[in-house]
Amino acid sequence: MFKDLYLKSIKLAGHKSSKFFLGFISFIESFIFPIPPDVFIIPMTIAKRQEWIKIALIATFGSVLGACFGYFIGYVFFNEIGVKIFEFYGVDPTFWKSKVSSEGGVIAWMTLLAIAGFSPVPFKLLTISSGFVHFNFLYFIIVALITRGSRFFLVAFLIGNFGPAMKLLIEKKLLKISIIASVILVIFAFLVYKFLNNFLI
Repeated sequence: MFKDLYLKSIKLAGHKSSKFFLGFISFIESFIFPIPPDVFIIPMTIAKRQEWIKIALIATFGSVLGACFGYFIGYVFFNEIGVKIFEFYGVDPTFWKSKVSSEGGVIAWMTLLAIAGFSPVPFKLLTISSGFVHFNFLYFIIVALITRGSRFFLVAFLIGNFGPAMKLLIEKKLLKISIIASVILVIFAFLVYKFLNNFLI
């Protein structure tokens, strides 16, 4: 299924409505759609390498808008809509509700959100959960913008500047790179948290 979708995305890359399609996919991926925008960014950037900045911007802002919609779902309609999305991904919403309700600390939640924004961890589960726990909306937007933007700009930059040769590397190593970056992010956030804790005490 994923291979067929990828091949179709290559055909859509040169279409006049490809940017609208990318923005739409980036939007719905942030709260329900299972396919990451990277699958569409790569072939689009190969087809239009000189437009890599525009492509990354469209994916970033589409994703952040979708994240805001996911936040709204969690904030207002978690029991009506959010639960069904969690069940679709095989996550027990009852366990998750008790888990996220007990999570404390802005830095801890920002770390979870950042990991989901940059790595293959389903970003949509964190956008909906952020609304459910009423996480600070300004922080939410900032983290989503930075993590999603850095991820999409990195992919588009590499493809746009180094061509199709980078396509194979990204496809093979994106998961590994995301995991490494996430681990570094967790360690950094933990050190910041410990520093602030000691400083305040």
